[in-house]
Amino acid sequence: MLIGPQNSSATALIRTNLQALRREIAAAAVANGRTEDSVTLVAVSKGHAAERVLAASELGLLHFGESYLQEALPKMAQLQAQTLCWHFIGRIQANKTRPIAEHFDWVHGVDRLRIAERLSSQRPHYAAPLQVCIQVNVDAEPAKAGVDPALALELACAVHALPRLRLRGLMCILPGGRGSRADRASFAALRDLQRDINQRGLGLDALSMGMSGDFRDAILEGATLVRIGTALFGPRDEA
Repeated sequence: MLIGPQNSSATALIRTNLQALRREIAAAAVANGRTEDSVTLVAVSKGHAAERVLAASELGLLHFGESYLQEALPKMAQLQAQTLCWHFIGRIQANKTRPIAEHFDWVHGVDRLRIAERLSSQRPHYAAPLQVCIQVNVDAEPAKAGVDPALALELACAVHALPRLRLRGLMCILPGGRGSRADRASFAALRDLQRDINQRGLGLDALSMGMSGDFRDAILEGATLVRIGTALFGPRDEA
């Protein structure tokens, strides 16, 4: 039985950080002409124990992001009594698609049709369609995953047609340390790409962009999902 650390210092830290994050998210959303509830905080719980996830859920968080199956699956099993929405936000290997399709609600990093086809064919028939975002390499970084922006429309149309997936939007990860101006330009490029794709009638409504260091700029450029770990939970647990 999993017992939540309701009075622990870890819970107090999460509570304080969450209050600050909610204020900043609300302020950035209003500055973008939106409401706070137009932005979903995906709590990146990789590297944090199930007890911390439970503590965060007791503070009202629903969405949690994991990157490593070997860590995520036992944690999800511990928390199966909780009503949580699990997002896979890591790099997807072809030999790992089945457990991802079986256990997660969202996948943020689809960048190849082969991966999308495997996720669709392996999604259980009794489960709701898997919500997916296409990862775009907006800055053309050679070492980074993501489809080339010029090929994103073709991939989006193909993924949109798959029966057990629901294509929701686009996702990106930016390099760190560039400054607000460069980050906002990249986020705006992803937003504009989504607009162009939607002119084909795909109806994408999600932009997964922004992490602990750049979520404010992401929201100012239209992010609907921000993936925040350190700014919420603090440093990751030691291995």
